Amino acid sequence: MQNNFTIYNSLSRKKEPFKPLHPPFVGIYVCGPTVYSDPHLGHARPAVTFDILYRYLMHLEYKVRYVRNITDVGHLVNDADEGEDKIERKARLEHLEPMEVVQKYINSYLKNMEQINILHPSIEPRASGHIIEQQQLIEEILKKGYAYEVNGSVYFDVLKYNEKYTYGKLSGRILEDLQSSTRDLEGQDEKRNPYDFALWKKATPEHLMRWPSRWSDGYPGWHLECSAMSIKYLGEVFDIHGGGMDLIFPHHECEIAQSTAAQGKESVRYWMHNNMITINGQKMARSLGNFITLDELFSGNHSLLTQAYSPMTIRFFLMQAHYRSTVDFSNEALQASEKGYQRLMKAVGTLDKIKPSLTSTIDIPALRKKCYEAMDDDLNSPVLLSNLFEGVKYINSLSDGTEKISMADLDSLKSLFSVFVFDILGFKNETDSTGDQKLTSELVKIIINLRQEAKNKKEWAASDKIREDLKNAGIILKDTKEGADWEKA
Repeated sequence: MQNNFTIYNSLSRKKEPFKPLHPPFVGIYVCGPTVYSDPHLGHARPAVTFDILYRYLMHLEYKVRYVRNITDVGHLVNDADEGEDKIERKARLEHLEPMEVVQKYINSYLKNMEQINILHPSIEPRASGHIIEQQQLIEEILKKGYAYEVNGSVYFDVLKYNEKYTYGKLSGRILEDLQSSTRDLEGQDEKRNPYDFALWKKATPEHLMRWPSRWSDGYPGWHLECSAMSIKYLGEVFDIHGGGMDLIFPHHECEIAQSTAAQGKESVRYWMHNNMITINGQKMARSLGNFITLDELFSGNHSLLTQAYSPMTIRFFLMQAHYRSTVDFSNEALQASEKGYQRLMKAVGTLDKIKPSLTSTIDIPALRKKCYEAMDDDLNSPVLLSNLFEGVKYINSLSDGTEKISMADLDSLKSLFSVFVFDILGFKNETDSTGDQKLTSELVKIIINLRQEAKNKKEWAASDKIREDLKNAGIILKDTKEGADWEKA
C-alpha cells in the first residue's frame, strides 16, 4: 500500500511525511504512567492516541515495535528534583512497600486499558528494572563532560551542553530566559545552576528505594529512564517518541539533552504530543484535584457525573477532537458520544441485513478514499468519524430502500467499516453490556435511596440489612457527607 501518512513533528512544529528509518520496521516509544494512583480520564488520552497510531501503522503493513514504559521510581513530587518520590509517598500513606503500590496500580492501569480496548505494547519496561542501563548512560554523559558529581548526586550541566547543542529546541524555551526566571531554591545549592537536572540522586537515610552505585546509594532521575530504555529497545536512533504535551518541558527536553550528550546525536526523528483533557477550561490532573478516574466513569460514581459511561463511549469521546486539540469534559459531551457510538454500532449491525442490487447508487470508493485521507492527515480522527457517519447515512438509505448497492460494493462497504471502526479506531460492540451497566447503576441508586429513607425513619436494622445485602451482591457502600457512594467490590 502506498504510504501518504503525514505526522505533526513537535520538534519542527509542522506536518511531515512519515519516512521510517528502516522500513518496513518502525520503532515507537511512549511515556506511560507513573503508577501511584488509579488511572483517570487524562491517562486515557495518550493511551487512545498512540493506540490508534499503533493500529494504523500496522494496517499500513509496517512491522512496529511499540514500547510503553512504566515509571515506578524517580518521579519526585516536584519536577525541580525536590520532595518525595511519588510512589514512596503513596507507600507511606497506605502502609505498603513501594513495589506493592506499583503492582496495585499497574494492575488497575492494565485493567482499564483492556476495558477501553487498548492493544498491549510490544514491550512494557519498568524504570526500576533498568538501573544498570541508566547508570551506564550516566557514565557516558560524565565521560563526555556534560555532567558533574556533587555529594553523591550527579547532575546534568545544561550550560555546558548549550555551548555545543541547543537546550530548549523542543519546548521553545531559551536558556537566557530560564537563567533570568529561575531562582535559587532551598536544597538546590549543590547544583551549579538551578535549571540543571538530576541524573542520579543520593538517597536520604529514610528513602526506601535505593540502589548501589559508585557515586552513592541512590536512585535515578525521572528524565533518565526514558533515554536509557528507548535506546536499549529501539536503538540509538528511532522513529517516534510520544506522550502528553505536559511532558514537553522539562521531561522530553531533558531526554533530548541526555541522549544527545551521550551519543553525539539525537535519538528521536518524530516527536508526537497529545493535548490535555480539560474541565471548565482547566487541565484535568490529580495534582489539581479535579480528576475523574476511569472506574468512576464506568460506574457513574462521582459527583460530577450524571450517569455511568461505557468504555467505548469514553473512547469515542476522546476521538471527537484531534489528538493535538484539547477535549473539555462535560456530561453533555459524553452523552453525545454515547449516542454517536450507539448509532455507529447500530449501522454496523444493519449492514448484515442489506440486500444487494444489480447496480449501485452510492460511491463507496470515494468514501474509502476520504477515510484514508483523514487518517493520513496526522490521524485526523474527527474527520474520519464524520466520513464514517456519511457511510451510516448510506447504510440507513440502503436499509429503507432509497439507495441501491451492488454485491461488490456491499462487500467493500462491510470491509470499510470493519477496517476503520474496529481495526483502526479500535471500537468493539458493547451495546448489550452498556445497557446492563446503566441498568445496574440505576438499580443501585434506587436501593441507596430506599436505605436513606430507612435511615431517615431511624429504621437502623433495615438500613443495615440493605447495606449487608448489597455487600453480599458485590456492591460496597461508602457513607459521605454528601450521601452514599458505591463501588463494585
